[in-house]
Amino acid sequence: QLLGQQQEINNLIQRKIAVDEENVRLKNEFSNLNQKFKDKRQELKDTEECAQKKEEQNRLVIKNLEEENKGLNTCRADLLNDLEKLRKQEVQWIAEKSGTDARIKNLETDLTGAREQMKELSSRCSSLSSQLALKHEELSQKECGMTRTK
Repeated sequence: QLLGQQQEINNLIQRKIAVDEENVRLKNEFSNLNQKFKDKRQELKDTEECAQKKEEQNRLVIKNLEEENKGLNTCRADLLNDLEKLRKQEVQWIAEKSGTDARIKNLETDLTGAREQMKELSSRCSSLSSQLALKHEELSQKECGMTRTK
């Protein structure tokens, strides 16, 4: 009976040793898992901080882009106003040019008419000069004739 109890004690001691070894292994595993958990928690914290920084940077970028967009919209509106003014000015200049072209055409027509009149007057002047020369000749001859008659 003593041997049986001794055997049972030895078995219990071996089981205790095995349980202690398992306990040490589980404690090591727990310690490793706990360290991994802490590392992952720190990694998550770092990732969240990085995400917050990125989000803040994105907000700033969006804000800057919105401000730039406002400036560009203002510039675009100014350019559209300038374009509209230039279009109106173009229409006005086209109308003025059309009027000027018509006036030039009228002046060219008048000039052509004046040239024709100048030709006619020049021709008439030549004709009158010839007639005057003839009349002078006739007058001279009549004066000569009167002088002979006297």
